[in-house]
Amino acid sequence: MDSLPTSFPALAALAFVLGARHGLDADHLATIDGLTRLHRHGRRWCGLLFSLGHGAVVLVVVLALSALHRQWQVPDWFQATGTAVSLAFLLALGVANLRALMAAPAGQVLQPVGFKGRWLGALLQGRHPLWAAAVGALFALSFDTLSQAALFAVAGGGHGAPHAAVLALLFMAGMLLTDGVNGWWVARLLAASDARAARASRVMGGTVSAVALGVAALGIARWLSPQVDGWADDQGLAIGLLVLLVLAASYVLARSLAQRAQPAPV
Repeated sequence: MDSLPTSFPALAALAFVLGARHGLDADHLATIDGLTRLHRHGRRWCGLLFSLGHGAVVLVVVLALSALHRQWQVPDWFQATGTAVSLAFLLALGVANLRALMAAPAGQVLQPVGFKGRWLGALLQGRHPLWAAAVGALFALSFDTLSQAALFAVAGGGHGAPHAAVLALLFMAGMLLTDGVNGWWVARLLAASDARAARASRVMGGTVSAVALGVAALGIARWLSPQVDGWADDQGLAIGLLVLLVLAASYVLARSLAQRAQPAPV
């Protein structure tokens, strides 16, 4: 707390930056990519709705703590809860997209499919993009996110409860910026690859699945190894940017394959 800015404008700027940085977490990016792949309609809004659901939980916690005029220490068991939620969704999304890749007949565009198993099936079969908001809300039930919400309540509370709510909204705005842009960008890439060639759509679908499963594997390694967890914390931004770079590279490859697949002009 001693290292936090004392002026409210500085606190507001910090909240927005923290939100934007939080939106670049690899599990956020991989989950939004996977949800965007599975939704046929309104897919460009998945990132925006994910961050709205995520930010809504932060706002509720901040308002509750401000109303109670108390500090709250997030229980340690929330660390395991948040990890379990993110791993479950990442694995489910990776498997669902991989299933679509394997089930699609050769030469046909890869289509979105629901997750038919019982495990998380209700959420992943939801075609309406508002399901992305529900997933985002579940992702907020983590130690890091709730700790940030408690911090905003305490820091903003020194300037009054409304100021604490403003900090939470600015944190949400930062996430809306990064996650919203990511969802829109992924939707554009997927639409472009599907429109150009079936081969290109398979490249993009396979990449989305691989990213989700890869980030899930990293999450499992972090859970099992404190050394890996510490390294991933230090490299969190770099890992998120790597996810974006891999997706961009797959689009370049998909576009190249699509152009090769087009018949030569007569």
